Amino acid sequence: MMNGALTLRAMFEYSQGLFPNKDIVSRTSHGVFRYHYAEFGQRTRQLADVLLSLGVKPGDRVGTFAWNDYRHLEAYFAVPMVGAVLHTVNIRLSAEHIAYIINHAEDKVLLVDSTLVPVIESLRERLPSVKAYVILDDESREASAGHLAPAYDYEELLKEASGALPALPDLNENQAMGLCYTSATTGNPKGVVYSHRGIYLHSMAMGLANTLGLSENDTAMPIVPMFHANAWGLPFAAVWFGANIVLPGPSPSPADLVELMIAERVTLAAGVPTIWMGVLKELVAQPRSTDLRMVLCGGSAAPLSLIRTYEERFGIPFAHAYGMTETSPLVVFSRLKRSQQSLPAEERYRIQASQGYAVPGIEVRLVDDQGDVPQDGQHMGELLLRGPWVADSYYRDDRSSDAFKDGWLHTGDVATIDAEGFIRLVDRTKDLIKSGGEWISSVDLENALMAHPAIFEAAVVGVPHPRWDERPLAFAVRHEGDAGDVTKEQLMDFLRPHFAKWWLPDDIIFVKEVPKTSVGKFLKRALREEYQEYLRNGTPDRPEL
Repeated sequence: MMNGALTLRAMFEYSQGLFPNKDIVSRTSHGVFRYHYAEFGQRTRQLADVLLSLGVKPGDRVGTFAWNDYRHLEAYFAVPMVGAVLHTVNIRLSAEHIAYIINHAEDKVLLVDSTLVPVIESLRERLPSVKAYVILDDESREASAGHLAPAYDYEELLKEASGALPALPDLNENQAMGLCYTSATTGNPKGVVYSHRGIYLHSMAMGLANTLGLSENDTAMPIVPMFHANAWGLPFAAVWFGANIVLPGPSPSPADLVELMIAERVTLAAGVPTIWMGVLKELVAQPRSTDLRMVLCGGSAAPLSLIRTYEERFGIPFAHAYGMTETSPLVVFSRLKRSQQSLPAEERYRIQASQGYAVPGIEVRLVDDQGDVPQDGQHMGELLLRGPWVADSYYRDDRSSDAFKDGWLHTGDVATIDAEGFIRLVDRTKDLIKSGGEWISSVDLENALMAHPAIFEAAVVGVPHPRWDERPLAFAVRHEGDAGDVTKEQLMDFLRPHFAKWWLPDDIIFVKEVPKTSVGKFLKRALREEYQEYLRNGTPDRPEL
């Protein structure tokens, strides 16, 4: 067999040859920008030329500090094609962590959206590796770069660059092409390096009929940020397969997302559960039809009630998926098997609410302290993964030995696997609640609370107890208006038929909002800290926080 290199350049050239007239639509701070793949390709070649002129060499890290827009998409391909490593910096991290990951990666060039310049400007004295800042904006560099130096205007640099693909170094499919950092439970973020080969194979997996079935027929909208696990790999796969692409730009509201979906006839969109809760709220307030053939949800477990409402009320198929920054990320996808499609609705939704079964090419194990755990849907264990797009270490980090052992990634997620191979996340190891020697799943309690029509969001944490070690405490956000007029006692009554008495939370505290991480997951650490402060200063009436 021929030994063709599996690289981003091959994906780019294939796409350019076949799909020059497909659309890329980008919501920007100046309005909606629209162009074709042919123009995208020319600008990507120009950016490659610019990077070489700035002294970027193979192996150098080029950072991006940007929203989901067309310039960021150009960098997604231009940086790896010159042999450099695309480092997407999470714009929502703390200043300390942003400085840490830029320095740890040793970014040589930093592409910065003009709206985000103040963040980087405040850190400029602490970024010794950065030799050039490139400002992404329609305005001039002088108007948007602040005190960053040396700073260049992206559009001016592209005007000066050649429109032809410059002489590029040969690429080895196993060399690094991307770098993302994942938040650690404690300490600094951990870097994950992606190879050309891994992203190529991961992109191919996204086109399988057993997963997303992404194709040239689609209009794809990655709502998940492009700085988070490469927007789940959707930009790479969408460009390769020739799908129309819609990029939602800076700080999109649920209303912005719905308007884009309808105006651009989006068929597939990807985001975390909190995104889909917000979009659903918008659709309920103002019902409209869409062209969505799939809502892709990951990042954390989606409540069964959310899945049911999308499918029954709006006719939008809701697909659950699972992955991590360490896995590129797609490794598990929930799709009903043929034998399950005729099951009663309740049973189908229960299956769809699981994370699904392994994507072709991925191997899974479930282990506890005694070894492998039976796959009977009952026994719990830590989920282990391996495959050709799963990392085998963290970038220059001694914590690699904690997560990567004997060729397997130890995810830190506790799960069950049933006889059909469906994986159901029970909890993160750090979020499981051990009460009286028995485990309680915070995820199951959260999903049950969010199944109540009056509850918009809910999070459950374990808090210390003098007798039982830990007990569950629930935080709930009511829906606005009369529909959200519910009491703690009514919620407890709603939970009782579904759980053993000792599983029920000791209390339910109503809050205005559940704090979230930089990528929209519930930030339970903040709730625990808030609870401890409440213990010291609260009153027996437990007022709303």
